[in-house]
Amino acid sequence: MTTTHHSAAIAPSGRSLWSDALRRLSRDRVAVTCFAVIAVYAAIALFARPLLSGWGTSFDYSKRNLAPCWQYLLGTDALGRSVLHKTLLGAHVSMTVGFMANLVAIPLGIILGALAGYFGRRTDDLIVWFYTTLASVPGIILLIALKFAFENRVLFEGTWFAVDLSGMAGVYLALGVISWIGTCRLVRAETMKLKELDYVMAAKACGRSAAGVMFRHILPNILHIAIINFSLGFVGAIGAEVTLSFLNLGVQELPSWGKMINEARMDLVVGRWWELMSAVCATFIIVLAWNLFGDRLRDALDPKLKNG
Repeated sequence: MTTTHHSAAIAPSGRSLWSDALRRLSRDRVAVTCFAVIAVYAAIALFARPLLSGWGTSFDYSKRNLAPCWQYLLGTDALGRSVLHKTLLGAHVSMTVGFMANLVAIPLGIILGALAGYFGRRTDDLIVWFYTTLASVPGIILLIALKFAFENRVLFEGTWFAVDLSGMAGVYLALGVISWIGTCRLVRAETMKLKELDYVMAAKACGRSAAGVMFRHILPNILHIAIINFSLGFVGAIGAEVTLSFLNLGVQELPSWGKMINEARMDLVVGRWWELMSAVCATFIIVLAWNLFGDRLRDALDPKLKNG
């Protein structure tokens, strides 16, 4: 008499939340298309500035205000510069600002939110008071105030890590400082829920330190919030950078979509539409791609929506 064990062979292999989310995203045509668009913009952001390093050093007035043609696919501006080159450099500015602003905002929101939710009491009161006070000030007003405060200032002056806050660094640092509040609120609420679960209580009963519980049991389970907010935060950062540039408060040393819109806003009166249209379309495409991808990513990471 022989016995066969088929249970191990036929038992379905378990999938983690991350592998399941990746599988669902890879099967979603909209998510894949949006990710491809984002990847193209990211490649432009990486390579546009090195490839166009000599842009803007000379002007050809004989080619000013040319309509789109084979030589200049998106036409030229009032100084004879290629609008295509300006649009590509604008992608470099927007993507860099979006990435760096979220690189500041997301860790800040996670750290403060986790501390408030885990320790509670006075720590929670202090952090809640802090972000409530910041949230009571209109974002654009606070952003403009910070940008003016950063003018002619250098962070870590005299060291290898010196950062000129008058340029692009000041824009993404100001955006990062005001963009962490939403992440902090979500992480705080999730941490307050997680710290009452059985496995966290068991870890505390076994004598694990607060830092050990936070890094081993709390933070890994709120990582999905950080990823989703990082993707959705790009949209807000790009929109804020375009707004600042439109008001001549953004990046000055490079062209940006906001500056292009500002410079070309009166060109429509005389029929020169190409510079304004290029900046608006470039902004629209990347914002739409990030919004759609962020929504699909949020659905993919929602365990309530898992289906087989």
